Amino acid sequence: MKKQTLKQTAIKAAKSLYNMLPIILGIILLISLINVIIPKAFYSSVFRGNILTDSFIGSFIGSISAGNPVTSYIIGGELLKQGISLVAVTAFLVAWVTVGLVQLPAESMLLGKKFAIIRNIIAFIFSMIVAAITILFLGVL
Repeated sequence: MKKQTLKQTAIKAAKSLYNMLPIILGIILLISLINVIIPKAFYSSVFRGNILTDSFIGSFIGSISAGNPVTSYIIGGELLKQGISLVAVTAFLVAWVTVGLVQLPAESMLLGKKFAIIRNIIAFIFSMIVAAITILFLGVL
């Protein structure tokens, strides 16, 4: 019985990975394109190492570019390689997954406009708080 369950689980995981492969490849190609187009000096001019402004900018950018958690690891690693501070990357990733300005109309329709707006505002604020706590906890500053 357990061998069959393990086999079914492995097959399901392989199918999920196969289905995610185009998304992951697309993100890798998009990041490669962005790396060529945007010079590294741009990142240092936007993200100056200030915990408040970096977390706000990271949360703002993450809010308008929604994504899923699986691809966030790839994007987060690439952003760190570009020299973006960990606080900005953390805020970006938390907002990217939790704040959904792109899907706000659908969320408003299904859950109510007031609830959707309040949930997104709270998620935006907490993305900055989580980023600051993460950095302070790690002692990276």
